[in-house]
Amino acid sequence: MAEKVVFHIDFDYFYAQCEELRNPDLKTKPVAVCVYSDRGGDSGAIATANYVARKYGVKSGMPIKFAKKRLEESPDAIFLPTDFDYYSEISDKAMSIIRDYSDIFEYVGRDEAYLDVTKRTEGSFEKAAHLAQQLKNVIRSSIKLSCTIAVSSNKLVSKIASDFKKPDGLTVVEPEKIESFLGPLPIRAIPG
Repeated sequence: MAEKVVFHIDFDYFYAQCEELRNPDLKTKPVAVCVYSDRGGDSGAIATANYVARKYGVKSGMPIKFAKKRLEESPDAIFLPTDFDYYSEISDKAMSIIRDYSDIFEYVGRDEAYLDVTKRTEGSFEKAAHLAQQLKNVIRSSIKLSCTIAVSSNKLVSKIASDFKKPDGLTVVEPEKIESFLGPLPIRAIPG
């Protein structure tokens, strides 16, 4: 029986990457996409930030006030409100492509999905790595987004592995390497 092969796909800094699609000039600037609260002003939190902003320590979930403080020395920092209709439109295009590459597709959110590709790869992790790279290339060429894909024999390990080699990475954890991959990780690396 073929080994199960599961992809976890995570679109890198998705909301900010969508904003860069809309306005390519943002690619070189620190960009934070914000969920503003009803209290007005700078109340609310960062939904995501591009990697330029992350160099200043801006992170998802951070209060907007703290993010602005971290980006004080960057006069070209951009803070944008979320545009969920636009992000959903881009996500729908991406997920349509991803579905075509899966035997079984599981939508997790606008920027995340699991794919069971056991049948199409015949349980081969070598074939899976090639398929994952092909999928990344198609996504990049057709909708101009980068994503990180992790490949393993189950959803949990592929989810954990997708945090490695970001952005635009590809990580393969074969079944016989799961223990050595997970062993040194801190317990907080396990989602849930």
